[in-house]
Amino acid sequence: MVVGETSGDLLAADFCKELSRRQIPFNVSGVAGPELQQQGAYSLFPMEQLSVMGLGEVLKQLPQLLRCRREITEYFLSNPPDVFIGIDSPEFNLDLENSLKKQRIRTIHYVSPSVWAWRRWRLKKIAKAVDLMLCLFPFEQNFYKERQIPVQYVGHPFADEIPDTVDSLAARKRLELPESGPLVALLPGSRHNEVNYLGELFLHTAMRCYQQNPQLVFVAALVNHEREQQFIQQVKKIAPNLPLRIVRGKSRQVMAAANVVLLASGTATLEAMLLKKPMVVAYRMSPLSYWMAKLLIKVDYIALPNLLAKKLLVPEFIQKKANVENLSQALFYYLNHPGFVSKLEKEFLTLHQQLRCHASKQAVDAVLKILNRRV
Repeated sequence: MVVGETSGDLLAADFCKELSRRQIPFNVSGVAGPELQQQGAYSLFPMEQLSVMGLGEVLKQLPQLLRCRREITEYFLSNPPDVFIGIDSPEFNLDLENSLKKQRIRTIHYVSPSVWAWRRWRLKKIAKAVDLMLCLFPFEQNFYKERQIPVQYVGHPFADEIPDTVDSLAARKRLELPESGPLVALLPGSRHNEVNYLGELFLHTAMRCYQQNPQLVFVAALVNHEREQQFIQQVKKIAPNLPLRIVRGKSRQVMAAANVVLLASGTATLEAMLLKKPMVVAYRMSPLSYWMAKLLIKVDYIALPNLLAKKLLVPEFIQKKANVENLSQALFYYLNHPGFVSKLEKEFLTLHQQLRCHASKQAVDAVLKILNRRV
């Protein structure tokens, strides 16, 4: 297995937990984050080395990424696994899968790249590189079937884990947050570049909101020690007096505790939706990366709740539109319109139920089927 970011690490770990529940013996090696390592995985490199996004950022790290991929390929060719599962991170994993498949190693890619949104030429590479694509969202399965690429929709493990209703008060108590009063969660992303582009913006937005309503309290969730320290430096610079609690590694609890969430576009938007939390979605990247993305993207939305609903369910702001004025207004709209929030929660529940398919069970079944078919 090779995972390149936190969300993939969680998916891989849940997959291994399902194997353990069935008492199926397994060994995992590759690139693993902390969750997958807790399941006994051996990691050749720190996962952080693969957590790079945006053209400019990838180019800076390209020599390191190529070296990692070369060494991982050599490792698996010298120690052939029964199956290789690339978890997300398509820029890294698809070429790796292609090299391994040429040597008759079975390859599965778990989490479809966004080929339905942009860069559809990758479909040819996917067809050559993988024996099976495991996708998380229902609209992806038809997209692959129409192109005769082996695919299985498994649903999303987060939809299985998260209940229909969440106890916000219990979450606040666990995090030792105020048990009453409006609470805003800040999630500026899991990558260095995301926190770099969004951390200060989110803090400026929080300061604007606090100035307008001093009863507001804020809690920020950071994925690890590095991102936490990065964000703390931004807090010291911009908002040293903001009533802010910083929490590491508990983003789901933080969102569960909050009344409203300000967050980076990505998997966290799905978790916020499953937790039935109103959210404001933002994203910024380098000008070069944004220019490239604007040329290539073929969908109307970036936030997963909007993609699943096929409409603008939650506000999303990209690049220059991701500014203090827009973000603060959107946050206050939720705080001041509880009736609207109630309607939004019902729509979130409908989407939640569509995604609840016992994903890890289905993913394990699919992998075992591939192994039995070709053993």
